[in-house]
Amino acid sequence: MKIVVIAIDGPAGAGKGTLARRLAEHFGYAHLDTGSLYRAVALRVLRDGADPTHEATAAHEATRLTEDDLRDPALRHEATGLAASKVSAIPAVRQALLEFQRNFARRPPRDAMGAVIEGRDIGTVVWPQADHKIFLDAAVEVRAKRRVAELRTMLKEIDEAAVLRDLIQRDRQDRERSTAPLKPAADAFLLDTSNLDIEGAFAVAKAHILGRSGPAA
Repeated sequence: MKIVVIAIDGPAGAGKGTLARRLAEHFGYAHLDTGSLYRAVALRVLRDGADPTHEATAAHEATRLTEDDLRDPALRHEATGLAASKVSAIPAVRQALLEFQRNFARRPPRDAMGAVIEGRDIGTVVWPQADHKIFLDAAVEVRAKRRVAELRTMLKEIDEAAVLRDLIQRDRQDRERSTAPLKPAADAFLLDTSNLDIEGAFAVAKAHILGRSGPAA
């Protein structure tokens, strides 16, 4: 049985999660948000009262993740996201989670015929043999506005300038880290969503996938 893997990479706030879920639902594939794995490790480290850059602690917590960790609402907190960018740069953490991600691609749950995996390095490191690689991006100011809108559904007051600063910082950390820096795969389809809503991005991504794979549902 041929398992189709769609890799979606890109910076925070580009719309990876929404697009990945839409594609997975459309094609009937399993969906994995790999960022949640790193956020879960980061959240465990923070709740230990430890520094997210402490390699031994982060590596230890990476081996203790459960499915319940991936459903914790605190995963979406801004502090968790910043810490996740730090723990994701630790080689031992990445190694501990790498096989989990690759097993998901090899054998998607629920006997799905494919997997849509989103993250920062799916097309370059985790599954470079993916059938389709999409690198999603958008201007940082646009991504910040989207993040503010998301946060306003959970909190009463948002510092918009702080959200923008945090995204810029995360971008720098992701792109400049020595281990698996954020960058498009050489054969990735580049999709800028600065001027697209989710319906527009979904239409472009679906057309690209079908154009390369032929007729599909």
